[in-house]
Amino acid sequence: MERRNAVKTVIVNGGPRKEWNTAQLLRSAAEGAQAAGAETEYIDLYDLSYSGCRSCLACKRKGVENPCRCFFRDGLSPVIEKVHQAHHLIIGSPIYFGQPTGQLRCFLERVLFPTLSYNSFSSIFTGKIDVDVFLTMGETKESYDRIYKEKMEAYFAPFHSFKGTVRIHPVCDTAQVKDYSEYEMAGIPGARKLALRDVEFPAMLQLSYEVGKRN
Repeated sequence: MERRNAVKTVIVNGGPRKEWNTAQLLRSAAEGAQAAGAETEYIDLYDLSYSGCRSCLACKRKGVENPCRCFFRDGLSPVIEKVHQAHHLIIGSPIYFGQPTGQLRCFLERVLFPTLSYNSFSSIFTGKIDVDVFLTMGETKESYDRIYKEKMEAYFAPFHSFKGTVRIHPVCDTAQVKDYSEYEMAGIPGARKLALRDVEFPAMLQLSYEVGKRN
C-alpha cells in the first residue's frame, strides 16, 4: 500500500455531539497532532451517510487488485481510504447502553474487514497504524475497571489488524449537560458530575493533547 512520508493523523468522532465531552477531547488531540507537525484530519461520523459492512465480499474475491480496501461506495468510503493511509488513528465515542455508538461499530466493520484474510485469518494490511480510543461515559472509573475494561479491550482488539499499538483511554463520570435543572435527570448526581468536570476534565484534555502529539 502506498503511504505518504509525512506523518498523518486521522481523528474520528463517533459521537453525535460536536461541542461536548468526546468532541472536546478529540479537538484537543487534533491540536496536539498539529503541534507535532502531523498532517491532521478530523471527521464527524454523524455527518456522513453510510452503513456497516454489506458482506458483498468484493474484498475477498480471487485476483482482485488491492484487496485491502472496501469496495462498497458511500459516504464512509473516502474516510476508509484516508484511515488506511494514516500513521495514527484517534477515535472517540460516548458509551450508550454499555457499548460505543452504532455509527462507530459500522465504521469498525468497514475499515477493518478488508484487512482480514480468509485464507490465514491474519491481517493483510501492509502499513502500521497506532490507534488511540477515547471513551466518554457516566460510569465511575471503579465501575469501568470492574465491568467494562475487559469488554472494551475485546471490542477494540480488531484494530490490532493495523499492526500498531491499540490504547484505550476511559474518560469516566462525565457530565452530560451544563445545567441538569433543565432536564428530567433526577437520578443523576448532576452537581457532583459538574464539579468533577471542573476539576478532572482539564487533565483529560491535556492527556488527549499529549496523545495527539505521540506520532
